Amino acid sequence: MIKLIASDLDGTLLPPTKIMPEETFPLIEKFTAVGGTFTPASGRQLPNLKKLFAPVCDKIAIIAENGGLVWHKGEIIYSNPTPTEDIVRALEIIRGIDGIYPVLSCADCAFYEDDLPIFVETVKKSYSSECKVTSLAETAKNHTALKISVWDSRPAAEHAGLLLPQRIEGLRVMISGFDWLDVSVKNANKGNALKALMEHVGCTREECAAFGDHMNDYEMLCESGHPFVTANAYPLLKEKIGTEIASNRENGVIEKLKEII
Repeated sequence: MIKLIASDLDGTLLPPTKIMPEETFPLIEKFTAVGGTFTPASGRQLPNLKKLFAPVCDKIAIIAENGGLVWHKGEIIYSNPTPTEDIVRALEIIRGIDGIYPVLSCADCAFYEDDLPIFVETVKKSYSSECKVTSLAETAKNHTALKISVWDSRPAAEHAGLLLPQRIEGLRVMISGFDWLDVSVKNANKGNALKALMEHVGCTREECAAFGDHMNDYEMLCESGHPFVTANAYPLLKEKIGTEIASNRENGVIEKLKEII
């Protein structure tokens, strides 16, 4: 019996329109009614996810910031921040590459410092809680940062995704979307976050199902006893996981949830 369901959002549960499928909340309600726990597992910030899942927020857990933290029933039960000295070092390296723009991701707010209009517009669309500051490095000294989110003005896989991993030693650099990537501590991933949540709610690996579409979902899928990738998933992930469902355009996750629940 499945007791815990974790799903990535963009490219997985959400269709290309980014509009939540109308069947999502009724399915979560039904799953909760039989003792199950549903958790969105996303690179998005906690305030954004709380807002997105507001109708069922009191019934779910949330894995935010690509595994940087786990929230359940009103409290953060797991957090894996990046040390301030590593944040400051990484920011300096990021600043040395043209066309990429950092966001300091903290539990309650995302901070940015650049004025580029398209970047500011992207930040405001991506975050429910954001704030412009004069210096991210100084802000990092007064706030606990989970990660640095980096917006790339070019496709991340073709630009910063190639440059940053070889320049930022000792930290995890992971592409998290078409034009985004994350810089965090090495062991910050959705898999470790899911493991913490499983322990918290008393769930075994075989009682957990998970859904994803990109390599930042890989550890989470490996931690789950029932991993699924959408047909639109990154080819390498599909090759490694193997259990494929219909694409996000075809509401593949929703159809599988109906089978499970």
